[in-house]
Amino acid sequence: MEDKKQTLDAIRGKIQDVDYEIAALFEKRMKYAMELGLAKKEAGAPIYDRNREDEKLAEITRNRSNPFIRKGLEEVFIQLLSISRKYQYHLVHQRDRYIENYFTEVPELVMFPDTRVVYPGVPGSFSEMACEKFFGPETDHYCVVNFKDVALALNNGDADYGVLPIENSSAGDVTGVYDILLDNDVCIVGEEFVKVDHCLLACPGTKITDIDTVYSHPQGLMQCAPYLEKLKVNQISVENTAIAAESVARNGRPNEAAIASRRAAELYGLEILAESINFESNNETRFVILSKKRQYTSDAGKISICFSLLHESGTLYNILSHFLYNDLNLSHIESVPLPDKQWEYRFYIDITGNLHDQAVRNALQGVRDEVDEFKILGNY
Repeated sequence: MEDKKQTLDAIRGKIQDVDYEIAALFEKRMKYAMELGLAKKEAGAPIYDRNREDEKLAEITRNRSNPFIRKGLEEVFIQLLSISRKYQYHLVHQRDRYIENYFTEVPELVMFPDTRVVYPGVPGSFSEMACEKFFGPETDHYCVVNFKDVALALNNGDADYGVLPIENSSAGDVTGVYDILLDNDVCIVGEEFVKVDHCLLACPGTKITDIDTVYSHPQGLMQCAPYLEKLKVNQISVENTAIAAESVARNGRPNEAAIASRRAAELYGLEILAESINFESNNETRFVILSKKRQYTSDAGKISICFSLLHESGTLYNILSHFLYNDLNLSHIESVPLPDKQWEYRFYIDITGNLHDQAVRNALQGVRDEVDEFKILGNY
């Protein structure tokens, strides 16, 4: 038994010697990477050269008969090249013209007496609540039918700011909103959280046992799914919870109900048959504040970006590690399949930080150089 232990210790000692050699060579390689980065800056060359890195990987793994060794070398050098790039981004501090050209830092969001704000739905919606909570009840605000109309109003100059729900604490991301942010020339300049307490609303005199149809926004239906399953009713999706309440009031049918807010019940003369029917008591919806002006305040602390990636081994890890190496916290990630592109995805990511921070600029430059369709959605 003692002989076997000595054999193990001897082998481990040899491995340790090799590890120290690798560590010393790694440090030596990073020195050359630093020199290369400075030379690239002087020559105006990009830090990331994918074709050259692909050639290097092919050379390193060529003529390796053991498939496991070949695959292992590929994995090691993918990470080694990625770390070298991050080191260069960190040292070189190239001027980020993308941010300088597209974004302006301001002390605070500009508000005038005639500032107009647009939100989706009708009065009594949670979007209106978010609007009044962020801008104040006295600000001139008006509603449009759906989410896309909010972006259209901003694009046409009919409103200065827009409000859209983007995420719910219990039901996840709001479908379609990220696409609106990507497809329109709008910028996230703020966010607001609204506690969502859903009620079952119906015309006065209606009994719960009479109801066979319930209307609400898809998120409202999802957030109240267990309650609705017990009722065993038909569920019909509409554009907005307040629109559901308005429809039930207008129809006046004793078999219909809506899932909406207490405020909607007051506005449309409906009776509250049940309160707090959402399955998650700590239920909040996050709303984003949009503007045509690409601005961020000096105290903004969250950045939203999006980009697309090929479905290849290690690609997402290499991108996310840019935030790790720059000590940035990633607070949200969402992936969406790209239409007509099998196994390719678009990612929506939130990180903490401000666009004037050098660490943020280092990370975003690295990400931007290594992905497709990169866009900063806002800093707020």
